[in-house]
Amino acid sequence: MLDLRFIRENPTFVKERLRTRGDEYDPLIDRIVALDERRRQIIAEVETLKHRRNVVSKEIGMLLKEGKDATALREEMRQVGDRINQLDGELREVERELEQTLLLVPNLPHESVPVGSDETGNVVVRTFSEPRSFDFEPMPHWEIGERLGLFDFARGVKLSGSRFYGLKGWGAMLERALINFMLDLHTRQHGYTEVFLPFLVKPYCMEGTGQLPKFADEMYQCERDNLWLIPTAEVSVTNLHREEILDADELPLKYVSYSACFRREAGAAGKDIKGVVRVHQFNKVELVKITTAEQSYEELEGMVQDACHVLELLGLPHRVVLLCTGDMGFSAAKTYDLEVWMPGMNRWLEVSSCSNCEDFQARRMNLRYRPHRGAKPRFAHTLNGSGVAVGRTLAALLENYQQRDGSILIPEPLRPYLGGVEKIPPH
Repeated sequence: MLDLRFIRENPTFVKERLRTRGDEYDPLIDRIVALDERRRQIIAEVETLKHRRNVVSKEIGMLLKEGKDATALREEMRQVGDRINQLDGELREVERELEQTLLLVPNLPHESVPVGSDETGNVVVRTFSEPRSFDFEPMPHWEIGERLGLFDFARGVKLSGSRFYGLKGWGAMLERALINFMLDLHTRQHGYTEVFLPFLVKPYCMEGTGQLPKFADEMYQCERDNLWLIPTAEVSVTNLHREEILDADELPLKYVSYSACFRREAGAAGKDIKGVVRVHQFNKVELVKITTAEQSYEELEGMVQDACHVLELLGLPHRVVLLCTGDMGFSAAKTYDLEVWMPGMNRWLEVSSCSNCEDFQARRMNLRYRPHRGAKPRFAHTLNGSGVAVGRTLAALLENYQQRDGSILIPEPLRPYLGGVEKIPPH
């Protein structure tokens, strides 16, 4: 969440920056300012009343000592106590509404983020390798996968409904190979520590990373146990250190985690109906960093390089795109998307988003660090990025490595994970 003091002192600036996101947040900011003012008024009045109560208490004591009647002062004491109780109740309500309203406000875009209303305002930063030229018409991944028996869309739907699918044979083995390849690369060459965490988390974890309360309709909830299925491992990994104070010497913390991810895709009706691009359950390898304000943007560039390295080694044509203000996620201050070229779909496809959330998530989960011994704790900066989405990368491999005879070449880095096999046969 945003710093309440910063909002109080800079309401106009906050409104202007939030307008670049495309939605109207002025009423929320006005409400926050009003609630904050009322909260401060209540606190001041309560302090005054408590002081008066102490004075009256002493006066009653003196009167009783002198054998005088203290009835009037006792009545005043009762009225003061009643008023304090009334204000305490109002304060709880004001603070509850203030906190809930703060949770609805997105992060402020960093000054380096281009202003735009949607994806048309995004900026291509760099492109790696030229798309392959085919001497035949390349097929989309869903046709390749069904023809080779890698995907089972019909039985996925039979088991779970629309936007679910199954993998079998080479499809399942390729998916597993990609996961292991990515985990090995990030742990052995990029310095990340692997963690494997629950896929079900408590509501405050989803609140900490920004999915709740605003995006509840897009997530899966287990109501009986009050647990939520994670839409990304970012949720569980970033919350690992919630309510903690870390030493600056420990930072940056770098984690990599494989997980299944679950999303309702509520706003995706009619989009990417075919294939594995937009589904309710998918696998992803996630990168998370916890660092300081001074290091966070340098760490963001490093995270982008780490994710790009996966695509480089797999030989996939890809590009880095800087998202504009209107296309960024709720918690992000700055985001780069990594997109691969899909010759069968004839389009670029996002396989990773790398974001610096600055202290936005850390404030929501009270994640802090101490710059040095004896120093006042500061909120950490958190970063997250896909390293990368497994199903979409598998789809990209099928489209980019398809051969005229219907076979699929296996990129060299994956061969050790597949028993040295170099090609998926056309049958």
